[in-house]
Amino acid sequence: MESTTTHRASLKRKDFSAQAQGPLRGLRVIDLSRLVAGNMLTLQLADFGADVIKVEPRNGDTLRAFKTGGVEAFWKVYCRNKRSVCIDFRHATGIDLLRRMLDKADVLVESFRPGVLEEMGLAPDTLHSSNPRLVIVRISGWGQTGPFKRRPGFGTLVEGYSGFASMNGFADREPVLPPMFLGDMTAGLYGASAVMTALWEVRVNGGKGQEIDLSLFEPMISVLGPQAANYRITGKVKARTGSRSSTTAPRNTYRTADGRWVCVSTSTQTMAARLFRAIGRPEMNTDPRYSSNVARLEHVAEVDAIVADFVGQRTLDENLRVFEAADVTVGPIHDASDLLSDGYVIARESLVDVRDEELGYMPMHNIVPRLSATPGTLRRPAPRKGQHTAECLTELLGEIDLRPLVDDGVIFPEAPPAA
Repeated sequence: MESTTTHRASLKRKDFSAQAQGPLRGLRVIDLSRLVAGNMLTLQLADFGADVIKVEPRNGDTLRAFKTGGVEAFWKVYCRNKRSVCIDFRHATGIDLLRRMLDKADVLVESFRPGVLEEMGLAPDTLHSSNPRLVIVRISGWGQTGPFKRRPGFGTLVEGYSGFASMNGFADREPVLPPMFLGDMTAGLYGASAVMTALWEVRVNGGKGQEIDLSLFEPMISVLGPQAANYRITGKVKARTGSRSSTTAPRNTYRTADGRWVCVSTSTQTMAARLFRAIGRPEMNTDPRYSSNVARLEHVAEVDAIVADFVGQRTLDENLRVFEAADVTVGPIHDASDLLSDGYVIARESLVDVRDEELGYMPMHNIVPRLSATPGTLRRPAPRKGQHTAECLTELLGEIDLRPLVDDGVIFPEAPPAA
């Protein structure tokens, strides 16, 4: 594995193509959600061709406020391929416009507290009475039922409540929350899958639309694996072990002679044997203290010390050459600056530089996953607030006079000027 210290290059540049189409073309999604989970969900659909219409209040989606150096970086990444309509939800006429838009939609995504959609006059039963094929995704911290349903529930709370934070970090330190939107991102991915399942029921099986109750909490429980079962079996909760694994050894991070870091994983006996031979310690493969995974876990501190000693005497590039030659699963620990010039990332186009009217070009992740026959497409940059208000309303509702709606403060065809 080639290190970024020996390979410097540039990301491939890509422009948006309004004419591009994806396999979900013809699918219309109305996105009322805010912040991360809903935007992650609808991004998956938009990247593969769905027409995702972000319906924002006058102040816009809260995700716009997550700025980096004054730039709406999160918005630009997670709202590409979408259109923006600005409507005042507090206005009865605005709610009526929204209801009429939903009559022409396939999917609704919302992230209000449970009960708010009903208070707006947009209860699922009401929407299904005029559009029985509508799939309604309801995102909340704790779900639409249960004793916590009215509680606020940002991802941070479910990352703690689910048991994730208790497992994350080092044994002698405090529990560690993730440094990114793990709970929201996970829920968004689960939600996109659920939407396609519900649409299959409608379009293939001839069924009706339905509600999808998507909490942030339950996807986190799911991705943590058999922790509850493990506790029931052993009577012990998983301890914080830093970068060590409770199932395989060696598995850790090790500092190199030039101050960089590598990560090591030996999830199979064959891989552990290769590693010991690569570091010049083949006798460990027959030593009863290290010859099996169970034994290595019992002597994990000794194993880590041996590997750390080898790695610490060599630079990052030297370590990578040794382990690559031995076909051992060891790799560098990168940060964002490394990824922007990494040979593998560039060759795979995992990150690309996308044209941006504000920055010229902006790096963002490419479309995931890769479909061979009907790949996703980059069709449009993230919209300005209300950029497509007139366009979308005319498409969905016909040639209506928008001027009174603008004058009455019901809709906003473009973003209000900065104060």
